[in-house]
Amino acid sequence: MSIPHADRLTRLTVLLAEWQAVWRPLPFQSRRPPWAGHLPGLEQALLALSDEACERLQAAPCGTSPLAAWLPVAELGELVDLPDLAGGDAGLPASWSQHVGGRKWQQIEAFVPRVALAPGQSLVEWCAGKGHLARTLARWHGTEVTALEWQPALCDEGQALADRQGVAVHLEARDVLAPDVARWLTPDTHVAALHACGDLHVRLLELAAASGCGVTLAPCCYQRTAAEHYRPLSRLGRDLAGRQGLELSRDDLALAVRETVTAPRHVRRSRERAGAWRLGFDLLQRELRGRDDYLPVPSLAYGRLPETFAGFCRWAAERKGLTLPASVDWGAYERGGRRRQAEVRRLELVRHLFRRPLEVWLALDRLQLLEEAGFTVALGTFCERELTPRNLLLRASLPARACGTRTPPS
Repeated sequence: MSIPHADRLTRLTVLLAEWQAVWRPLPFQSRRPPWAGHLPGLEQALLALSDEACERLQAAPCGTSPLAAWLPVAELGELVDLPDLAGGDAGLPASWSQHVGGRKWQQIEAFVPRVALAPGQSLVEWCAGKGHLARTLARWHGTEVTALEWQPALCDEGQALADRQGVAVHLEARDVLAPDVARWLTPDTHVAALHACGDLHVRLLELAAASGCGVTLAPCCYQRTAAEHYRPLSRLGRDLAGRQGLELSRDDLALAVRETVTAPRHVRRSRERAGAWRLGFDLLQRELRGRDDYLPVPSLAYGRLPETFAGFCRWAAERKGLTLPASVDWGAYERGGRRRQAEVRRLELVRHLFRRPLEVWLALDRLQLLEEAGFTVALGTFCERELTPRNLLLRASLPARACGTRTPPS
């Protein structure tokens, strides 16, 4: 039986608040997790996991897990189990994918059939980029689509593509955070947004609640917000969070989107190397400073990573005003960083368990905002996580509008 939205939000709020001392700490910042004394045996159980078991739990934190002896694995798994939101079963014509990247096209292919229009509704794409989604929606629904994108250069490229392909799309160079954008949202409008980030999709939902327009949204990057601390969007979310003592910082929100399964292999290797080098430098800086605490190091684009561990340490030391000794056993610290990385990877499984629950909680808060405005709202998934971990979909409309369905194009 499906769990009512308000009940799901309530239960997740209680669990996230109750266990926040476990999922908030970042394992790489301290030698031992702060929760180790409160959950005896958990740290040892994690560190004893094989690489295969660690990878399995990274991919499916809420599945069968040895963490269940200490943590609410089964209940969290139940609360994040959402349905696939129905859409057309047939794939879109391959010719429509021209000029669209392969993975992006697969996401569009899964998303578009789940955008249902009521009779007479016009279509708007929110944060459109070059309008790849807008062109596909225009073809699928046989209607003109207005695409809003703040970068004029992308608008120009997208408009040229639409004109060349003879697709009824009009790109507007507009900042969706500007006051005048509200004129594109009316009760006769349906707005689609595939992976609109942070404040950009929050702006859409607030305007939708005020205007009565329909929405199909796959939210993303909740941490991309101007506010340092998250204020729940819905009345119910604010009430629950206040009563349970759940306060989320911008850094906390980043946990919801930590899962990445789509990066190319060479990017994953670069990330792993950079992570091990950071941990190796962390071991070194603790000894140099005589202080057993974490020292944040600025981020560095993977393409700019020095060629050697020693080079990275020199770069990091310079940024933090540290003087390195004339002689350093770089190999020892690099090996130490690799060992520490293996430990951190296992200890992070505790945070991974709460990653999807936090994401679902944020989506439910958005859902409640619209339900409180009188909308009928569905929350589910639109694709498998292997295609994109950001596979949650919100679909909302006012009850007076019955959305029609389309048969796949021939």
